[in-house]
Amino acid sequence: MTSTTPGRTDSLIDVAGLRVGHHHEVDPDATLGSGAATGCTVVLAPHGVTAAVDVRGGGPGTRETDLLDPSHSVQKIHAILLTGGSAFGLAAADGVMRWLEEHGHGIAMGQPGQVVPIVPGAVIFDLPVGDWTRRPTAEFGYLASDSASSSVLCGSVGAGVGARAGAVKGGVGTAGVVITDGPAQGVAVSALIVANPVGSVFDPRTGLPWGVATAGAAAFGLRVPATAELSAANDLVAKGTVLNTTIGVVATDAALGKAACRRIAVAGHDGLARAIRPAHSPLDGDTIFAVSTGYHRTGPLADVPDAFPPDLPILDAVCSAAADVVERAVVDAVLSATAVAGIPTYRELFPSALRS
Repeated sequence: MTSTTPGRTDSLIDVAGLRVGHHHEVDPDATLGSGAATGCTVVLAPHGVTAAVDVRGGGPGTRETDLLDPSHSVQKIHAILLTGGSAFGLAAADGVMRWLEEHGHGIAMGQPGQVVPIVPGAVIFDLPVGDWTRRPTAEFGYLASDSASSSVLCGSVGAGVGARAGAVKGGVGTAGVVITDGPAQGVAVSALIVANPVGSVFDPRTGLPWGVATAGAAAFGLRVPATAELSAANDLVAKGTVLNTTIGVVATDAALGKAACRRIAVAGHDGLARAIRPAHSPLDGDTIFAVSTGYHRTGPLADVPDAFPPDLPILDAVCSAAADVVERAVVDAVLSATAVAGIPTYRELFPSALRS
């Protein structure tokens, strides 16, 4: 088993070379059907990172995912867009590209300064939260990119503003670790997740989030809530929409190729399955991107048979950590969420679960 310790910030930016920005519009009096309640989140890697993707849900909304196939030519991307607005929200990627181009970031394809930024993206379905016609535009993507920094705000921000996690408020969550033993010692692995699943994020028998199972409830400052609170939460009406989706990014500073990144994205979905039940349903478009910044270089590894990739032991450790950070990031999204459009939060439903 891979041993880890929480990263410096316990967030996506524990992996050097990444920045995160949000932009959203939310009216304090928004309801299900009126007012603004949507946004987008951008993970910036302006100097280029290796990336791949794994799409598991039955109803995805994505952009530039074919390009990420390990057999395809482009090897670096410059940002990832996570956005509300369903398929309409993919327009926000145009603003991310504009920001990158203005700052000279992208694949050099012509005369000096002529670049093509590569910006894959994925959407959640949040249109019923707020006014159906209010969704992210190119300006959202530009402003999110312009606000990107080495800190990560979580909860009902960015793409998480209109997110619902089953019957409770969803949002943006993050987690990060550093591997402390074995051939991957010192490697950072982190995740940022936008939780908007049709499935439940808490155990109806205990009231605890499904995703506390690996680390334990106490690690999140939680305990089993009161029976009356659990009964009331279980009586909530189901989400009742045909499109939902959890999306996110898993990152590592280990120097890995596109095929290895694809395997990390696959492992990240294990974290979704631990924290959301059911995950990967026909009503979700669950999509996880994986990136390698390559900032942490490891030495040659002994005892790896010639038939296997030489970095296989490192990849194995990173995949193990990837599932864990995604699991924790889903819990962080749910615990960090604040009320929007009258959707109840976990903290409102289970006040007795919160350790003082």
